[in-house]
Amino acid sequence: MASQLPLFPRAVFTVVEPLSLIAGCVAPFISADWFIEEQIDSPQLLQHNDNARLVALQLGNAYGLLFMLGVAVLYTTTELKVVRSYLWALWVADIGHIGITAYLLGSERFMAFWGWNAMTWGNVGATAFLFLTRTAYLYGLFGMVPQAPSPIKKAQ
Repeated sequence: MASQLPLFPRAVFTVVEPLSLIAGCVAPFISADWFIEEQIDSPQLLQHNDNARLVALQLGNAYGLLFMLGVAVLYTTTELKVVRSYLWALWVADIGHIGITAYLLGSERFMAFWGWNAMTWGNVGATAFLFLTRTAYLYGLFGMVPQAPSPIKKAQ
């Protein structure tokens, strides 16, 4: 199905997004403490316990799962309905991802985007880019995607 997507959303959903998911998967496994510390940029060093490390590693594992699901859906299905459902689910999750980050940053730090660290740009900036690309695709702003012919013929 990925080959049937218009060029820009295809590049974003099949190259950019999977690479970002791999980065989100690998980062906590390289250094869970660094991954935790970078979530909300703080001038003071925080103590991390095993509970926080466990959550960071589980989040990394979830990013790995999302990577594998995305590759599976976009590279194996020929059903546009499946792709659209997958993208709608991610669209909703994008709202939650940005909303949770904004809530925990607080309005002052959220609005001061010039002071964001790389992790915040990933959590908000990259997710907003994916959200807007999904929105544009789902509303047909890249053109309509032709439906692949169904291998099942209806009885007449």
